[in-house]
Amino acid sequence: MPEPNHNIKDDAEPVILPRSEHGISRKQIDAQALKVLYRLHRQGYQAYLVGGCVRDLLLGRTPKDFDVGTNATPQEVKKLFRNCFLVGRRFRLAHIRFGNNQVVEVATFRRQPGPEELPEDRGEHAFFVQNLFGTPREDAFRRDFTVNALFYNIANFEVIDHVGGLADLKARRLRVIGDPLLRFTEDPVRMLRALEFNVRLGFSLDEEAREAIYARAPLMADAAPARIREEILGLFRNGVGSAVLRRAQAMGLIGPMMAGYESDEATFALLEILDQKALANDQIDEAEIIASLFLNRFWRNCPVSAELPISEVLQMASLLLTAYCSYYRISHGLRHQAKELLVGCYRMARGLGRRGERRLLRHPMTPRVLELYRAWLKANGESMTLAMCWQQALDQQRQSGKEANASQKTQQPRRRPRSRRRRPPRTAKPS
Repeated sequence: MPEPNHNIKDDAEPVILPRSEHGISRKQIDAQALKVLYRLHRQGYQAYLVGGCVRDLLLGRTPKDFDVGTNATPQEVKKLFRNCFLVGRRFRLAHIRFGNNQVVEVATFRRQPGPEELPEDRGEHAFFVQNLFGTPREDAFRRDFTVNALFYNIANFEVIDHVGGLADLKARRLRVIGDPLLRFTEDPVRMLRALEFNVRLGFSLDEEAREAIYARAPLMADAAPARIREEILGLFRNGVGSAVLRRAQAMGLIGPMMAGYESDEATFALLEILDQKALANDQIDEAEIIASLFLNRFWRNCPVSAELPISEVLQMASLLLTAYCSYYRISHGLRHQAKELLVGCYRMARGLGRRGERRLLRHPMTPRVLELYRAWLKANGESMTLAMCWQQALDQQRQSGKEANASQKTQQPRRRPRSRRRRPPRTAKPS
């Protein structure tokens, strides 16, 4: 691979790795993505694997998605695939759906416009920029990081690098394409993605990009809450939520992007257990993430020793979650689940033998509450004795419920089948 080049120019020749010089095999590529690539290629269009999947394949990792880039317009892609649906109001993408609920995303190559091409109305800039079609090289230069701008050409199985991504991949370095200050101003969410790749890939963050994050951190407040919410969910589902949010707080990102939220060491320890759960292929739901973010603050406002009435505890849980849930437009159902998790942990911390214990043991969310409470005790190095007692009580409740259902079935009298009356045969009418 070539040596690192920090001064990539638009007119520099791309670095091309032939099939003999890289380890990507078609056996590693998803079968449905291959179908899409080959159909585009047979119809005379350029068809590349693009983005993170090429990076992961070169690193020997299994990509979670296989995205396709092409010079076919979204409408042309739609004509080729009956199972194609165009999505996006500003950035038009083709989603090709297959029967196993799989989606292959196809994007048309785009380019950055020149200053003279931009419309006079600045409000129209975003729509115009995102839908200006271009060449593969122009598309590479408008991507975020060099290691995410590598292309795999299905026509000859070459890996094409226009921006120095192969050198950065070899050096395990994360570098922004272009001026980081400008690129982070264009899209502040790139700063969070930089920290994610820094943790998930184990790559060092380029010093220029690091300084730009410190300088542009306040811009995270201008990013769309829906996008940040999706990024945060992705962090925890990839098992890197705790580490990324810890870095985000150290670099001044977490407050602007999370409605003034600030974490603490106990919370980071709890979030790390959530990450371990995700890495073990256990499902993480959003209500559990939200409750974990606020559990330590909840304990400070509702100490168990204060013996507060449950009505007050419920009110405090609602108040704690209001700002975060309103900012991200969390549904009432999810907000209610997060509140139930917090209040359930409070009930468990008070111990057994309290009023409402039977109702708590029968509640459908109690197993999830116990899991969160157990994670909290583990994160803080506290004794697990009380959690074990709750687990025994929950097991006994389940067993007694099974026995009650079984006895009820045996006691019910067997109902005799109703006899069906036979209708008399029809007689022919006299003529």
